[in-house]
Amino acid sequence: MITTGNPQDTTHFSSLGNSLDSAQSRNIRRTELSNGLVILTERMEHVRSVSMGVWVKTGSRDERPEINGVSHFVEHMVFKGTKSRSAQNIAREVDAIGGNLDAFTSKETICFNIKVLDEHVPKALDVLTDLVTQPIFAPDDIGRECKVVLEEIKMDEDNPDMLVHEIFTQSFWKDHPLGKPILGTRETVKRFDQGMLFDFYGGRFQGENMIFSAAGNLDHDSFATLVAEKLAHLPAAPSTDSNLALPFAATPKVHARIVSKQKKSLEQLQLCLGVPAPPVNDEQRYAVALLNTILGGGMSSRLFQNVREERGLAYSIFSEVNSFRDTGSLCVYAGTSAQNAEQVIRLTVDEFRRLKEVPVQEEELQRAKDQLKGNILMSLESSGALMSNLARQEMYFQRFYAVPEILEQVGQVTSGDLMRMAQQLFVPESVAVAMLGNLNGLKITRDHLAC
Repeated sequence: MITTGNPQDTTHFSSLGNSLDSAQSRNIRRTELSNGLVILTERMEHVRSVSMGVWVKTGSRDERPEINGVSHFVEHMVFKGTKSRSAQNIAREVDAIGGNLDAFTSKETICFNIKVLDEHVPKALDVLTDLVTQPIFAPDDIGRECKVVLEEIKMDEDNPDMLVHEIFTQSFWKDHPLGKPILGTRETVKRFDQGMLFDFYGGRFQGENMIFSAAGNLDHDSFATLVAEKLAHLPAAPSTDSNLALPFAATPKVHARIVSKQKKSLEQLQLCLGVPAPPVNDEQRYAVALLNTILGGGMSSRLFQNVREERGLAYSIFSEVNSFRDTGSLCVYAGTSAQNAEQVIRLTVDEFRRLKEVPVQEEELQRAKDQLKGNILMSLESSGALMSNLARQEMYFQRFYAVPEILEQVGQVTSGDLMRMAQQLFVPESVAVAMLGNLNGLKITRDHLAC
């Protein structure tokens, strides 16, 4: 039932260079069940907690347009009861062991996770796997949860900074599932019924499409045995004649549009400027990360200092990288007044141009490297963070990176690498803009984006 995947077994890692050494240095173990489900653990002997998560390797970008939002809806519905537990029993059992049960849906994954003391791992594992394998999707619960999700959609629409990002994303990847909202729309959510949920569930929750990761004070072999007892019965994949196993959505085409939405009730104008960026596993990902850090990744970044500190044009301004399996984006967000919006855009575009034309000085580059290294190290201190890191590295890299290896690659990025990456990213015709607020006649043209 279980094929071994301990660090001495090179079957999985045979063509992946030094990832065996990395797995050993991080005390990572990997087991693959006969149905294709992968079990990953990282032992942390100095903690008392264990974080574990079931990861489904598809998200909202893998939905057909007519069922947009179904991944997120299924994530909600599994908590409403299983064949052996009511929603109230689930909550009581988790609280009784001091656990923290949660879930989330993203563009490319659905994750159900729990964190408990090491002594409660069997009980937590039983609850978590029950949620994932035995949902009932009761019609009455579907109706009630539909109302909840519709309120969640309204809540996001009432949040201007979230809404402008959604407007940007839908325009940037127009007519592609990656550009669709994770929550779905009012129209799609209202159509969900029990048959539709079970159809989706049956086409996604299978061994080959799932990872079970855990980090904390645990023993891999005994943990893998427990997981196998709970999940080895899952089918590897839908039958060959099933229409449920949809292929991954094709790589989206970027639409570098300038879009604006009038909303007079807002005091601020919300801005989002973005360009296409490499996918998550691109070899130049650390150059992109450092470029983002220098541009708008913190209080010492160029945009924060120039736009907020020196000119007082915005309270909030930052840049961020969103990376997916086949594409990505680098976006700048700012909240400002309508009369200052054009100046904020001009200053942002000026920084794009300066990164393309003027080498980053060594002092600034080193400061960005130290900041990024610090962020990486601090982000991996908890069992929950390592649990997530394990699953993501399996999904996107099929290997595991030790922290020293990551830090070394960050340290190897040069000023020339940053300039070449800036020249690749900041192309005038690739810059997209989304604006939300009381526009007061504001018009932004392609000329404003010349970088």
